[in-house]
Amino acid sequence: MNVGLIPFISNELTNSIASQTRDAMVTHRLVRANFRHAALILMLALSALDSGAALPQSSDGQELPSLAPMLEKITSAVVNIATEGHVEIRSNPLLNDPFFQRFFNAPAQPRQRKTQSLGSGVIIDAKRGLVVTNNHVIANADQITVKLRDGRNLKAELVGSDPDTDVAVVKISGERLTAVPLADSDNLRVGDYVVAIGNPFGLGQTVTSGIISALARSGLGITGYENLIQTDASINPGNSGGALVNLRGELVGINTAIYSQSGGNIGIGFAIPTNMVRQVTDQLVDYGEVRRGFLGAQLQDLDPDLASAFGMTTRKGAVLVNILDRSPAHEAGLLPGDVVTAVNDKVVANAADLRNQ
Repeated sequence: MNVGLIPFISNELTNSIASQTRDAMVTHRLVRANFRHAALILMLALSALDSGAALPQSSDGQELPSLAPMLEKITSAVVNIATEGHVEIRSNPLLNDPFFQRFFNAPAQPRQRKTQSLGSGVIIDAKRGLVVTNNHVIANADQITVKLRDGRNLKAELVGSDPDTDVAVVKISGERLTAVPLADSDNLRVGDYVVAIGNPFGLGQTVTSGIISALARSGLGITGYENLIQTDASINPGNSGGALVNLRGELVGINTAIYSQSGGNIGIGFAIPTNMVRQVTDQLVDYGEVRRGFLGAQLQDLDPDLASAFGMTTRKGAVLVNILDRSPAHEAGLLPGDVVTAVNDKVVANAADLRNQ
């Protein structure tokens, strides 16, 4: 702004008001005074800019709230994952018939096509170089490359994957790796603040924030075993396998899916809780696969009607509908109609919870 414009405007007003009444003269003096005051403020502001002044970093002596200190400690543990692989192509059987190909001079059809994917991962063990991600990120991968925040590209080896929980573990070798600590996801509450970190749309590491919208989501058809965290932190394609952390910088979940009709974020995202991730990754590291227990019973939720029929005051539990012969449930003496309310002193919320446990 040109400070010289201020007096020019003031003189124009003086010439215009000079022929008016005394009251108007008083008004003119007030206007001129206001212009002088504005000019003084503007000159002071320009002087401050010339002296290199910046926006305040504190308010009333207190530091402004920021997630930056926490993120600076853990974002190097969140990595980008790129894969190359192939999938089988299901073509018309006639096109694969040698007689058909010779008769119609048709070229042999390719049986495979190359695939590429971009996703995210989280380093959970820096010493061993263990990175957890989603199974669907590395599925059908012949080559897995992990890109660290400092720009290094490292070849990764698949340790194991579990499609039923959509969890996979890969291993990298490198120096100066950083791991993120794992929280106890059983302590999460609806309303807790969380931060999602990942690689949406291949843009590079991106941070979004939100809250825990719901817990123990199941029956969504996303994975075989579901006990998902729902969050409104923005999660988009490419965030799969990335980190969901609390404000202490602890991992509470692995981002896995979104609910969307358009393919973009609408505020409904899902993450696999760390307690499930920890159990699965431990088995993948030890055995290369997940070895699950077998109960041998068909289950049903304990709803209010059943609870009233059984004379129960609790509304949480799983009803055993059928017991398979010679199954562990049968050998343990369980019977149809029994209600399971806890496993190893841990409360059972419903049939899906019992199955997960």
